[in-house]
Amino acid sequence: MAACGAALALRLSAANSPALTQQLNVPVPMRDGVKLSANVFRPAVNSRIPAILLRTPYDKGTGMTDNYRAFAEHGYAVVVQDVRGRYASGGKFDPLNQEINDGDDTLNWIAKQPWSDGQVGMLGGSYLGIAQWKAALSKNPHLKAIFPYVSGDDDYRDRFYSAGGAMKLGHRLLWLAENMRIPGFEMPDFKKYTAVLPLRRADSAATGQRLDMWQAVLNHPTYDAYWKQLSTREHLKDITIPVYSVGGWYDNYVESDLDAFASLTKRKQPSRVLIGPWAHNMLTPFDHVNFGKESIIPLRTEEFEWFDYWLRGKQPAVKHLPVKIFVMGVDRWREEDAWPLARAKSTKYYLASGGKANSLEGDGELVLRHPNSAQSRIDEFLYDPRNPVPTRGGAVCCDQKILPSGPMDQRPVEKRQDVLVYSTPVLAVDTEVTGAVKVVLWAESSALDTDFTAKLVDVFPSGEARNLTDGVIRARYRESLEKPKLLTPGEVTRFVIEAGVTSNVFRAGHRIRLEISSSNFPRFDRNPNTGRAVADETQLQTAKQRVWHDRLHRSYLEVPVVPTGGLELTSGGPTRYVAKRTLIAETSATPSQSSPRGAVAKR
Repeated sequence: MAACGAALALRLSAANSPALTQQLNVPVPMRDGVKLSANVFRPAVNSRIPAILLRTPYDKGTGMTDNYRAFAEHGYAVVVQDVRGRYASGGKFDPLNQEINDGDDTLNWIAKQPWSDGQVGMLGGSYLGIAQWKAALSKNPHLKAIFPYVSGDDDYRDRFYSAGGAMKLGHRLLWLAENMRIPGFEMPDFKKYTAVLPLRRADSAATGQRLDMWQAVLNHPTYDAYWKQLSTREHLKDITIPVYSVGGWYDNYVESDLDAFASLTKRKQPSRVLIGPWAHNMLTPFDHVNFGKESIIPLRTEEFEWFDYWLRGKQPAVKHLPVKIFVMGVDRWREEDAWPLARAKSTKYYLASGGKANSLEGDGELVLRHPNSAQSRIDEFLYDPRNPVPTRGGAVCCDQKILPSGPMDQRPVEKRQDVLVYSTPVLAVDTEVTGAVKVVLWAESSALDTDFTAKLVDVFPSGEARNLTDGVIRARYRESLEKPKLLTPGEVTRFVIEAGVTSNVFRAGHRIRLEISSSNFPRFDRNPNTGRAVADETQLQTAKQRVWHDRLHRSYLEVPVVPTGGLELTSGGPTRYVAKRTLIAETSATPSQSSPRGAVAKR
């Protein structure tokens, strides 16, 4: 580990900016004797000040970034730390288990420093956001507020598997290849290591070594006690500090970002959430879609206001509603009282066809009234895991050249015979869908276990078919993620696919489309269709799939449609829904009594 750098008073800013002090590679002792390395940047003042902590596995660096400088010039100490086992920090990297205790110990260390007033906020995205949630679970009294970006609240559903039990294969293996390769092991071919069978050997193909974490994940494919003890979602009652979450409609973690916000607000916990039209990295532009200049907002202002209130007792200049979302289609921001939107009306679009919904050239339809026919109408396709439907965009991460994310034209996928395509007629009026998307599917398979996938698509007058969100259900988990149950081949079974969340206005002249298939690879791993343990399977079998939508088996897409009207444009700000306002600054929660600027009275 690098030695502790001397404290240097540096004029790191422009004229009239405060002098800043930096300490590099400061050793921070953990309870087990391991020392983690941190950089500290702060104003060169004698008074005690609050701190902002960032804990990263991606190298804290050796200097001050513009972001750190902005906080230091704003009057905060900034502590940037390499997590255990990464870069200049000691110990073994164990990302699923280490962050609660290490976060707790780091917070206590900060509070003991002569420049600290004992109050700390945490900031950062992805792993840095997850580390915040874990530190908050420690209930450390010095942690007063957190501001996690794109981080979710459940390790099973977010980082490795999905709400339907299929593994998020491409995302996870790419992260391992980028971050956990052994020295000298060249970056491997993404297509090759995602295709490795059995999955148990994919870690070696991606990183050059067998990883205990990967093996543990494969040993626990169900949502069992292993995952529950790791899950933030299962322990949200232990989060007692204010949380401001930021997510993206095309990010892997967005469902859980919103889930955590909804759960916290039910307990009257002071929380805010902001969701934009982004993937995991909100600064990475999409190749073919531009949501406009307004889609990127000055989040540093939001950060300053959040921490100034909770660490300093400073009232924000503008009082905001707790939910801020970007509505795609009309491409504007809107503030809301709560999530999910109470005024959204659950609306069903029923699947219908003459039995030939295969591909874009088929006869699949989405209709508001189910055809009142007793005749069995069945769409069939073959799912061959040796030739899976390829992923095109969506909530994947984190290299646009290797695994592109976000909105993409789905027509190349819709040409396949193993993709069922159902579309509404051309819409006569704008139709806003904001909230969780669900598909109820009556289907049968020739396999003991298989997958069914769903994708919501906005079809433009030009024919462009832009994906919005998607989901998957692994048949063995159709009743429970905890207790798998194999299929009876040929038996018609009800499946519920949680197909993500979105906010989009389908404009007049557009169409709403649903794609149904059995693969979305490598966003999700392939189901081999054998019914055996997926992690150790080496054989792939073809399955015959049949989707029913007759009078007795009404398959449908269910979306929350937001009625028009009741909106007003606020001067110079986002669209705001006129409703009962729940303002963070008007909750019964207050900043710490130890705030150097005094506590805000309850109101």
